[in-house]
Amino acid sequence: MAVTVKANTRNDFKRSTKNELRKSGLVPAVVYGKDKEPIAVSVNSLELLMTVRDEGKNAIISLDIEGKKPVDVMLHDYQIEPIRNELYHADFYMVDMSQEIDVEVAIHLEGDAQGVKDGGILSQPLHELAIRAKPNNIPEAITLDVSNLEVGDSLLVSDVKAGNNYEITQDETTTVVTILPPQTEEVVEPGETQDGDVEPEVINQKDDDEEEEESKES
Repeated sequence: MAVTVKANTRNDFKRSTKNELRKSGLVPAVVYGKDKEPIAVSVNSLELLMTVRDEGKNAIISLDIEGKKPVDVMLHDYQIEPIRNELYHADFYMVDMSQEIDVEVAIHLEGDAQGVKDGGILSQPLHELAIRAKPNNIPEAITLDVSNLEVGDSLLVSDVKAGNNYEITQDETTTVVTILPPQTEEVVEPGETQDGDVEPEVINQKDDDEEEEESKES
């Protein structure tokens, strides 16, 4: 079910006007879609952030634009102002609920890997999985159980089972998670440097016996 977010149309595109919107708690945004005329709008920044937090970034949003019929959209992209860490701009993409779209879904791991219990290190190179599905069938996340993974084991995309309502489009050879061997500290043997090289012999260095003999002769 789509979450409703209210939006106001924008007709003034001056930078000063956009800054005033941001100061009042709104964020400038654009709504666009295939064969659709873009619509400039503004939405409540806090309301949008809370919607994404609660429903996920792939949530279907019913954008209630003043004076227009509500449209189903997804948050396609957004920008954060780095200094204030505030929402700066947003892009919404109109979706056809009957057509499949390509999105990326978060990967969640569950379970305690046996390899980690044995001292290994869990590494997760892939945190989002590319899938294709109709908007209402997009899962909030894809959960993988890693309990049986031992040191040296890996899960590839080819090991992930697709759901009944979506297709995985990610390269099957991509590694999702792997259990690396335990890290061991290198022991430096006496007479060797940290790089493993033998300490160089000092030319003309005299040992204690030679020094004692020379002392007696003198």
